[in-house]
Amino acid sequence: MNINEEKNPWTTLTSEKIYDSPWIGLTKHDVLTPNNTPGTYSVIHFKNIALAILPLDKENYTWIVGQYRYPINQYSWEVPEGGGKLDVAPLDSAKRELLEETGITANKWTKIQELHLSNSASDEFGILYIAQDLSFGDAHPEDEEELVCRKIHFDELYQLVCDGKITDSLTVTIVLKAKLMMMEGRL
Repeated sequence: MNINEEKNPWTTLTSEKIYDSPWIGLTKHDVLTPNNTPGTYSVIHFKNIALAILPLDKENYTWIVGQYRYPINQYSWEVPEGGGKLDVAPLDSAKRELLEETGITANKWTKIQELHLSNSASDEFGILYIAQDLSFGDAHPEDEEELVCRKIHFDELYQLVCDGKITDSLTVTIVLKAKLMMMEGRL
């Protein structure tokens, strides 16, 4: 069964670019809704792929990154994550993000999930990786980033997600998927 076979019930009448920056764009669409009534649908267009990496060592320790997130006005603990340019292979961007934020490089990479992060309002697409067989060096965060890196056991990270203390969607998804893979013996 192909779950993407459904016909698009929306009709786009006009489209107008409202905002554009190097990171996002906003387009306003005048539409006919599925029940054929006029409406407006605005879509945020992301110009990068969202990437998240769960580094795991042989004892199942991992590294999380803390930083203040301006859009939600709070501090957030997350797995290493960031954006990858659309014209760069996602794995190359994931390797760069892991190195920048933690100083970690990995010899083994496993893509475990692709996902849309908020498909009711945006086209943001993400890819989740597990990094293993790790080597350690110095982190080199971007100039506008003020990061704290912390080593914790995966079980502790899993508990923080289950307790709702970590709410970043990429982190929640990668941790729950990794736990499932561990329980099934696939990781």
